[in-house]
Amino acid sequence: MVAWYKHAARPLPWRVEVPDPYMIFVSEVMLQQTQALRVAQKLPVFLESFPSIRHLANASTGTIIRAWQGMGYNSRALRLRDAARVIVEEFDGSIPSNPEQLRTLPGIGPYASASIACFAYNARTIVLDVNIRRVYSRWMQRQQTTIDVMPESTLQEFAAIIIPPRHPSRWHNAVMELGALICTARAPQCGMCPTSSICASAHRMTEGVRIRKAEPMFRNEPQRIWRGRAVEVLRTKPHGASITVRALFKATTRTVATEEEMKWFRDLIRKIARDGLIVLDGDVVRLHD
Repeated sequence: MVAWYKHAARPLPWRVEVPDPYMIFVSEVMLQQTQALRVAQKLPVFLESFPSIRHLANASTGTIIRAWQGMGYNSRALRLRDAARVIVEEFDGSIPSNPEQLRTLPGIGPYASASIACFAYNARTIVLDVNIRRVYSRWMQRQQTTIDVMPESTLQEFAAIIIPPRHPSRWHNAVMELGALICTARAPQCGMCPTSSICASAHRMTEGVRIRKAEPMFRNEPQRIWRGRAVEVLRTKPHGASITVRALFKATTRTVATEEEMKWFRDLIRKIARDGLIVLDGDVVRLHD
């Protein structure tokens, strides 16, 4: 695995011999719901605006939301900033290396705490992202379809045994890369896989069909998409500039709202305001600066 990774790995900015814990911390939050290549493009620009944990901690809501442009799921930006504030206040600006301490930070759950500790400090933690779960499952036991994975408890037990004592960060990067490039979700390239000879599932799976969870829709698109578009309109406004909710609807959808649609949109704006991304003052809304 490690030999394959050395020549096959993509040159992503957080994959360096001597990692910067701050870069790892920011990149792991970005990677939670954004593809790696997109993060690779955005991360250097973001770090230019916030070159240290203290710069990030001091950022206003509007500033951090504007810098998050193009990343999606904007609430992550606020959790990242809030976590930075806790790190400055309680850890004197040093990213914790202990997963238990990391889990006390806003927006940092079991996976993120394990991955930050592993990739920033080479800690032998169990990192199980979607790619690693898929690879481990296929190695362990024949999976009937490409969407099948083993139970979480079984994966935890397997990971505890297979993770090498030395260079666990390199190991996890290698398995993640295998899952991203070769052992993919829909069409695994078993003929190109360096582990096909020991993989229980190689050349033996049929393609599975994943049933997506139902989510709130508006005009045949998920509500979260409209939420992001509304924030994007406000993000393009000058600092402190306001707009009416009705005008925001028109700018977001490029249409005039019916009364029923306007009711739905006002509810959406109220939810975004409750999340702290925007300020709603009567019928006027602006980015939270």
